[in-house]
Amino acid sequence: MLTSYPELMAFLPCSSPSSWVEWAVQNPELMLIDHAHCEKKAASTAMSLMYRYVERDNLLHKMSRLAREELIHFEQVHKLMRNRGISYQHLAASRYADGLRKKIRTHEPARLVDTLIVGAFVEARSCERFAVLAPHLDDELSKFYLSLLKSEARHFEDYLALAEEYSDEPIGDRVALFRAIEEELITAPDIEFRLHSGPPQ
Repeated sequence: MLTSYPELMAFLPCSSPSSWVEWAVQNPELMLIDHAHCEKKAASTAMSLMYRYVERDNLLHKMSRLAREELIHFEQVHKLMRNRGISYQHLAASRYADGLRKKIRTHEPARLVDTLIVGAFVEARSCERFAVLAPHLDDELSKFYLSLLKSEARHFEDYLALAEEYSDEPIGDRVALFRAIEEELITAPDIEFRLHSGPPQ
């Protein structure tokens, strides 16, 4: 499945641990609840960028489309949850996004560039996780997760292309920095299962 996205796999530092996949399969309701939160947060992030950077025309175009798609995904996950009798509820966020954001610089355009690179990692990891989960889920969920791969891969590409467009310098060093952080977050043990958590302790 992910062989169709070689750029994405080259971008990510590692594959999801098999113990995390087993953890996800053991927690299908929690997985769907957190997935819904992730889709809603992704839409919110895109909208926040549109409000903060109103002068960035290409960003407005791509983030508007991305926000719409993420809200559609949220609706699809929420419908799956309702059909399965799963109540949507608040969950504490995983350490993943905050762990990546800690290294975002505070001056512009560096802040924007780093935020976009972080967005690329979040989208790429989501795509990878949908792919590794699909073979282990029931038919309905498997087909749904596979259907998300194309759009999530495009979101990763959009974020990375915008980072390159708006940076005053090559972004390779910043990508390498966040790649190392991402690997640590994905491989270090976690106490609570989340869609972007590490493996269980």
